[in-house]
Amino acid sequence: MNDTGRTTETFGRIDTDGTVYVRTSTGERAVGSWQAGTAEEGLAHFTRRYDDLATEVGLLESRLGTGAADPQATLASAERLLESLDTASVVGDLDALGAKLRTIISAAQAGAEKAKAARLAAREKAVERKKGLAAEAEQIAAESTQWKAAGDRLREILTEWKTIKGVDRKTDAELWRRYAAARDGFSKRRGGHFATLDAARKEAQGRKEELIAEATQLASSTDWKPTANKLKSLMAEWKTLPRASREAEDRLWKQFRAAMDEFFQARDAVFAERDAEFVENQKLKEALLDSAETLDVSDPKVAQARLRELQTRWDSIGRVPREAMAPLDRRLRAIEDRVRSAVDAQWQKAAIASNPLLAQMREQVAKAEQQLERAQASGDARRIAQASEALEGKRKFLELAEGAAS
Repeated sequence: MNDTGRTTETFGRIDTDGTVYVRTSTGERAVGSWQAGTAEEGLAHFTRRYDDLATEVGLLESRLGTGAADPQATLASAERLLESLDTASVVGDLDALGAKLRTIISAAQAGAEKAKAARLAAREKAVERKKGLAAEAEQIAAESTQWKAAGDRLREILTEWKTIKGVDRKTDAELWRRYAAARDGFSKRRGGHFATLDAARKEAQGRKEELIAEATQLASSTDWKPTANKLKSLMAEWKTLPRASREAEDRLWKQFRAAMDEFFQARDAVFAERDAEFVENQKLKEALLDSAETLDVSDPKVAQARLRELQTRWDSIGRVPREAMAPLDRRLRAIEDRVRSAVDAQWQKAAIASNPLLAQMREQVAKAEQQLERAQASGDARRIAQASEALEGKRKFLELAEGAAS
């Protein structure tokens, strides 16, 4: 019996001379000879050989269905088996086995086409990845000035490049030439940059050594303001210069800073001593002002003489801190203005008293006051009004005259 439920005799027979035949839809054909036993044993032998062939076909079908087999290899095996059916020394349902193999062939062809399309897509993807990496490398080579980061990225690109498979040899060689050229170009540009930088550093080191020599020569100067200005200009130039090499830069800066510190520390010490003297002078001038602000100006001449003494002592004391100068000067000017006002008032008073015209006008005012008193004693309203009017007019003339005289 076979897997269709038909008997072995349906698919083959053994004739009386021992020739074994297999039956197909196209007729019978001899597949061998059996002389070793009965006809039944002979058919069983050739049927087992058919079963082995059917098992091989079934295994192809199963592996193709599960995706465990390569469609192209399966296709080749199925075609080989289908071609061998016409000469296979087996007894069984070769028509059914042929139909199954044709089905397998059709499925394998579809799978092979799909695998081919997948390979093409994978190759295109791989090509695009390498094109992208080559373009990135070219951009880095042309534009980047972040030398360390760019160099690291080019090495990362190389590592990634090696993981990309499936590119045809010609395309891969072309893309590799682009990457290699970009890497070499970057290395050359980076080398040129650092060569230029080294030259600039050497030039900067030479100039900084000259600045150190100038600063060292100025360090002992006591010409404070011009020297300080010169040292500040040296510092400003130092800041504009490129850095020397790391080890040289630290050494040069320490030497330059030491020369600067020597001068400014000496200046600060002198200024500190001078400032202490100025503070003491401030205290002396404040005490002098405290006394002068209570100066009695009732006798302007005496007050003026004491003011001259104060001014002489003031000048002899010397300078005070800058922030104290204006407040002290304001207090001194206030005392001077007070004495001056007293002297001016006395002079004006004396000038007015010695003026004959004013003396005459004062006599007229006194006479007018007497006339008003007599009019008031008489009780005559008319006389009182006339006397009052006359007195008022004389007083106004006297005020005007005194104002003009002063």
